[in-house]
Amino acid sequence: MAPPVYRFATTWRLPAEPERVYAVLADIERYDRWWPQVRRITRLDDESGDVQIRSVLPWTLHLHLRREVEDESALRLRAAVRGHLHGWSGWELRPGPGGTHAAYRQEVELHAPVLRRVSFLLRPVLRANHAAMMRGGERGLRAHLTG
Repeated sequence: MAPPVYRFATTWRLPAEPERVYAVLADIERYDRWWPQVRRITRLDDESGDVQIRSVLPWTLHLHLRREVEDESALRLRAAVRGHLHGWSGWELRPGPGGTHAAYRQEVELHAPVLRRVSFLLRPVLRANHAAMMRGGERGLRAHLTG
């Protein structure tokens, strides 16, 4: 059976100039300082690291991220994702009213064995878990940018 695919799209409106938001989002080693659901980050080399994420569900996702795009002039970031999820995630930033319009996109397959077996039942719950994580990230980044 093929792994279930999840596609997410989230937009944040942030109270800072795009270059400042880009700098914070490009600094993944410090996500755990402002994003409550990011529990642990271990840098492996200049291009990759391991991340543990836990949102509402009592399940910690273990991910390996590898930088694919880091384009400051275009305000774009993208990482390959492996581990419990396989695919990619990325940010595209642009100026917006009062600061920055940050568009997050993610397309991943679920590879965590336990979750794969029950994903057909849990799909709405997994989507809600992701939405809660993104709300936490937006609140945390807003506070970080204005603090």
